[in-house]
Amino acid sequence: MKIFTSEQIKELDQYTIEHEPIASIDLMERASRAMTQAICQQWSAQTPFVVFAGPGNNGGDALAVARMLADKGYQVEVFLFNVNNHLSNDCATNKQRVEENTRVKSFTEVIVDFDPPKLENGMVVIDGLFGVGLNKPLVGGFASLVKYINHSDAYVISLDMPSGLMSEDNTLNVSANIIRADRTLTLQQKKLAMMMADMQVYIGQLEVIDIGLHQEAIRTTEAQYQVVEEADIRQRLLTRNDFAHKGTMGHALLIAGSYGMSGAAILAAKACLRAGSGKVTAVTPPKNYTAMQVAVPEVVLEMTNSLTHYDTTVDTESFDALGIGPGLGTAEETAIAMISQIRRSQCPIVADADALNILSTHRAWMQQLPKNMIITPHPAEFDRLQGIPSNGDYERLSKACDMATHQQAYVLLKGHYSALCTPEGKVYFNSTGNSGMATAGSGDVLTGILTGLLSRGYTCEDAALVGMYLHGLAGDLAVQELGKESLIASDIIRFLPAAYMSLNKQ
Repeated sequence: MKIFTSEQIKELDQYTIEHEPIASIDLMERASRAMTQAICQQWSAQTPFVVFAGPGNNGGDALAVARMLADKGYQVEVFLFNVNNHLSNDCATNKQRVEENTRVKSFTEVIVDFDPPKLENGMVVIDGLFGVGLNKPLVGGFASLVKYINHSDAYVISLDMPSGLMSEDNTLNVSANIIRADRTLTLQQKKLAMMMADMQVYIGQLEVIDIGLHQEAIRTTEAQYQVVEEADIRQRLLTRNDFAHKGTMGHALLIAGSYGMSGAAILAAKACLRAGSGKVTAVTPPKNYTAMQVAVPEVVLEMTNSLTHYDTTVDTESFDALGIGPGLGTAEETAIAMISQIRRSQCPIVADADALNILSTHRAWMQQLPKNMIITPHPAEFDRLQGIPSNGDYERLSKACDMATHQQAYVLLKGHYSALCTPEGKVYFNSTGNSGMATAGSGDVLTGILTGLLSRGYTCEDAALVGMYLHGLAGDLAVQELGKESLIASDIIRFLPAAYMSLNKQ
């Protein structure tokens, strides 16, 4: 699913109007009918509704929804805010239709003074003040109205966007002046702001409403941002030849674990094998030997010189992929060995965890990283790599995109909607995964999966996309059986076969 900017959305609307063809007021009617249907599925006609409509097309949508609810027997109070005495053409048309509709309980056009209605528990507010076209924070009376709605006990439904929330960049927005919706009915596609963790407090439960925008325009319009879905992953999956053997299924090298952190190496190694790698070699300290041999007997072990930490580079000529970082520690001897290992390795590389922590304290080394590396920071690790905290998720994502293009690397920024930033400037959001996966070791499992896929012969981009999707899907399947509270990282590995089988179903 593509994510379009607010300007692109306007262009898609216009293309649909010209090429379907359909009048703009009829397209608004179609969108409002779909939103009304979604509202009616949740609320009975006994529920009182209060509709707040702005002067633009978002307000026109709200007025049309109010009229349609009234036609279905709902008690609807409508307030249209026309403080500049100027309405969009379609908003003006819907204003007239509401005024002529005798089933609407009350209609008030606010031009100067506004006496707000009492908003109580059991009432539903429909927020149609401002939509995707907003490009600056709300101020004045509209900001006061937003605060009034937010402090009420009413349930709030926002149409397309919570009023005050901008479609993309909210870095300089005013938090108090944004509607905190309980539910958002967004039109046709998710907006970029809806993919940001720090924006979820405003969006509530999100539902995408298909309003029938022209599919040819959607197909041909380029988008920097995209949500990865099952069909995208299926077409990237490699098949296993019936005559395959371990020598043809890839040999992965994992450099992981320090003394006391053998679990990170174990999780990464198990996940690497479950991802399909034909053979896995793990480099780890001798004090991890017994734990590794018992926990993952399928893995070939190579010992470091140090008893407790990684200190020795490995020749990677015979390996198809390298994963480095889980549980590695940050000792200076380890740091020097790590950057030397990365510089001399010729195979594709995944760097995570302590590999990133080391780079964050040796940022000059970033210039020595080879092209097409996959790095998988969570937000705190990414901010440490940058050296300064990000002012919100949008700024962090922008910096990750800059890093990906500058380093010519794949930056997989982990989160609920993990975002893969590519060297070409594209961003792919993952659509699988859940909060139960917020548990120690989950990132080590992802590193193992990615390394395994690279060793199997996936390109760096395909390995990152398939890997993050599989990782999240396995977590989703695990939650169905175990619940979110009890999920641990090894459960993700246990459900990887089921995730593969789900994707391979015809």
